[in-house]
Amino acid sequence: METDTHPQKMTLGFINDKSPILDRICNDLNALGIEALFRLENVQDGLNYLLTLKILPKACIIDLDFYDKNVLAQLQLLRTQYPTIQLIAHSDIDDKKVGKNLLDIGVSSYLLAGSDADDFKLAIDILVNG
Repeated sequence: METDTHPQKMTLGFINDKSPILDRICNDLNALGIEALFRLENVQDGLNYLLTLKILPKACIIDLDFYDKNVLAQLQLLRTQYPTIQLIAHSDIDDKKVGKNLLDIGVSSYLLAGSDADDFKLAIDILVNG
């Protein structure tokens, strides 16, 4: 019997507003061996797409759109329906109240705008590997 000795590729999903910054980070993460299973424009699209997957991503990076008044409720729904997916929020808002709301929902990590692929990779590694 042959054993596959290749490490399994880390998988994640991206939910954002087609941000050029996150486009670059997604490409950089792919070069680091982290595969983006999907890239969608909003949380609701992410919820719908996750229903179609047989294997869920280990983590999901969500660029928070606070112009959408339902974004926190949508994140709560995502956390409730998919508790095994580690959620990493990304935003340009550096506010303790926002951070507390995200922690209360169950978001595992919060990265501010200006974070690069290495910051995202470190956050993913810590969340997934401990």
